[in-house]
Amino acid sequence: MELDERMGLILVGVGGGAGAISRYLLSGWINTVAGPGPFAIFVINVTGAFLLGFFMTLTQDRFIVSPDTRRLVATGYLGGYTTFSTWSWETMQLIQTGEYARAFLNGAGSLVAGLVAVYLGIIVGRVL
Repeated sequence: MELDERMGLILVGVGGGAGAISRYLLSGWINTVAGPGPFAIFVINVTGAFLLGFFMTLTQDRFIVSPDTRRLVATGYLGGYTTFSTWSWETMQLIQTGEYARAFLNGAGSLVAGLVAVYLGIIVGRVL
């Protein structure tokens, strides 16, 4: 493995660890304030979608950054921060316990809000 590839792995790992820690802390805080449930993961997925749209737009259209910076932030940090697998699990748990309305709201709401958040991130990234 070449030095550039090893550096990329390190950057993704460091970013992913920081993103996962951020997700853990934020979801814990939200669950403390709002009570346990899928709301924390909903917030994290929507904010992560916004941040990814914003960051990628800024770094592709406005401010060119190195591939290493993109690996650290987009692939690493935001990949560790967002939680599609947890969202899927929590939605399935709601289905399995017969909470179909909450499962639909969580599933469809996350999808729609995530797409809107990415779009808003793109718009904000273009404006700055």
